Amino acid sequence: MQILTGFHAAEEKIRSVYGNDTAASKITVFYSNPGPRVKKILQQAKENSVKCCSVDKAALDKMVASLPAAARDHRGIVVQVEGEKKASRNIIDFDIWLNGLKQKEPARNLVIVLDSVTDPHNVGAIIRSADQFGASLVLLPERNSANNISDNDIIARSSAGASAWVPVSIVTNLVRAVKQLKDAGFWVYGADAGGASVAETTFAENTVLVMGSEGSGIGRLLEEQCDSIVSIPTCGRIDSLNVSVAAGVLMYEAYRQNLASAR
Repeated sequence: MQILTGFHAAEEKIRSVYGNDTAASKITVFYSNPGPRVKKILQQAKENSVKCCSVDKAALDKMVASLPAAARDHRGIVVQVEGEKKASRNIIDFDIWLNGLKQKEPARNLVIVLDSVTDPHNVGAIIRSADQFGASLVLLPERNSANNISDNDIIARSSAGASAWVPVSIVTNLVRAVKQLKDAGFWVYGADAGGASVAETTFAENTVLVMGSEGSGIGRLLEEQCDSIVSIPTCGRIDSLNVSVAAGVLMYEAYRQNLASAR
């Protein structure tokens, strides 16, 4: 049985069974004291023939007790899916994560933003590096990205299981999310071949690394949000590194600098 929390995960799962009564019959939405966003999801569930049950908050807390800590903040709604494996990614709500960050003691944070990275193998490899080098969050756009439930198995295999532990958020507007991170004190670095050498870059305590697609790079509006553009010096004959390899190199350098500053 699969348990999903977070508004986006609930909406995505309910949307995925549109017109499929058999799949819809395996889903139950449990809710408590619904606010406007939950009411919207309940309406979507009703339209897709998905069963909804009103329960108290204690019941929801019990349902999510076995999930990773970052996924237990159900915000009044839990989706239960019969006959499916446990979610292979730790999907959390971005706004909850950011608000929680503001309430914690100051600390170094590394957020990886993937702009139009559509290959789930690359996403999985990046999540694996995010786990190894202590990234706080991987941020994906709702569209033009490998973020569908159908990609989960590939992402899980490519990440060697790290996808179950690294917090992942999916947002409708990547530019707006990066602006929110900047307002929270993050410095945003875009990865591009024409930028300053990573060997000469000192990453900020709170860093956002923006990785673009191998085909078109970082989108124009998102690139405008970058405070710095950073590149990796290479000596090969082809144009550039694979995006997952480049992300791993940059994450390692941020991690190395963090270790050095802690000594």
